[in-house]
Amino acid sequence: MKSLHLAGPEDLDRLAGLVAAFHAEQGYGTDAPHIRAALEPILAGMPHGAVWLIGPRKAPVGYIMASFGWSLEFGGLDAMVDELYIRPAVRRRGMGAEALQQLAGALRDNGVKALHLEVDRSDDRLQHFYRRARFHTRDGYALMSRAL
Repeated sequence: MKSLHLAGPEDLDRLAGLVAAFHAEQGYGTDAPHIRAALEPILAGMPHGAVWLIGPRKAPVGYIMASFGWSLEFGGLDAMVDELYIRPAVRRRGMGAEALQQLAGALRDNGVKALHLEVDRSDDRLQHFYRRARFHTRDGYALMSRAL
């Protein structure tokens, strides 16, 4: 069953609500104008990333966003799962795992060499979820960021 649908401009309102719910859950402090400004270029076709709705297109239960880069180490195009969100009421039903599996397959079929993500080191449950999805911790590496 295909549970991923590439989001486009027509999905902005329903997607913005899901993103707002995730950001509130995570305590990011983003507001509606910030969320819409971040989504609009991606939904309009900016090639640096894409967002997929999870579940029925008209009533999605979540989303997954990936951004694209280039890796000499992995030999070409790579992607980073920026956000994965499933509504709390429907979690633990396999939809997140199915979405990751479908995304990984689609990206691989389109030439992406590696898929990365970050996870809270103190969240054992989430780390277990991603390990089951065949992600591995890279020993000796830590993701570091600098806001510009």
